[in-house]
Amino acid sequence: MDIISKFTVGSEEGISDLITIIDSSVYSLHKDFISEEDIKRYISSEIDPRKMINELNDLSNQLIMTYADRQPVGYSIIKSGSVYPGIAEGKRSTEISFVILPQFNSPEIRQSLWKKCRSAVSFTDIIWINILAHDPLLEFLKECGFTSASLAQAGPFQLPSHILKMEIHKN
Repeated sequence: MDIISKFTVGSEEGISDLITIIDSSVYSLHKDFISEEDIKRYISSEIDPRKMINELNDLSNQLIMTYADRQPVGYSIIKSGSVYPGIAEGKRSTEISFVILPQFNSPEIRQSLWKKCRSAVSFTDIIWINILAHDPLLEFLKECGFTSASLAQAGPFQLPSHILKMEIHKN
């Protein structure tokens, strides 16, 4: 399998690949907790390509897409300057999302996306993520060095989540 993670611009193709993953991941992460009808309603009313293009064209945001054999299988959105309560004043913080479709959740794909994401956040002091408590990627992020900062709620249906953080040590 040919795996590549790369920066992607908010172009039509980039947004199309992103929406493909978002639609599938929203369904797979919520199907055991939320009715299929509510999930479909959320996807059709809230996933807006124009809004995503505008968000990704903000210079403080970056999109990394991961492809396996040219098929989009995961992404990370990096939002510079995004903070959560509890970050020490004067620290630069960056929020990330980290999503891989369940059927492609393999060590090689996780490492590819993480390596690219980690290299992109080397400028910050703290990276953080609000990740669903039942997300299979939670343990991987902890293995990468994230620690639990607090319990929260996340996603369109406000399900239980963990805010994880990682301090970036500069040489």
